[in-house]
Amino acid sequence: MSTRTDRRQNIRFRIRKKISGTAQLPRLAVYRSNADIYVQLIDDTNGTTLASASSRDKDIKAQQGTKSEKSKLVGTVLANKATALGLTTCVFDRSGYLYHGRVKAVADGAREGGLQF
Repeated sequence: MSTRTDRRQNIRFRIRKKISGTAQLPRLAVYRSNADIYVQLIDDTNGTTLASASSRDKDIKAQQGTKSEKSKLVGTVLANKATALGLTTCVFDRSGYLYHGRVKAVADGAREGGLQF
């Protein structure tokens, strides 16, 4: 009997077999909890996080709106940090979550901010 988290973990492992990030083409990893959303640009060859953003950051937490609207803001903030580092492209890692709702909002926000994937 597999639980929902076991199923997501298996999907996550299947995705991670196929994609990985480099310094020039980092992996945009998404973690979605019930209350918040966290995103990171990860260089898997060195095992380092290049940039990160979350809905718990002070400027985003102060905003009014739904969780999806805040997720879109998180995506644009991360895209701004990436362009400051000179990164324009990345690989999107949905971490086993459906590409729907808050995960899609992060992707849309990152695209509007200038990231390509």
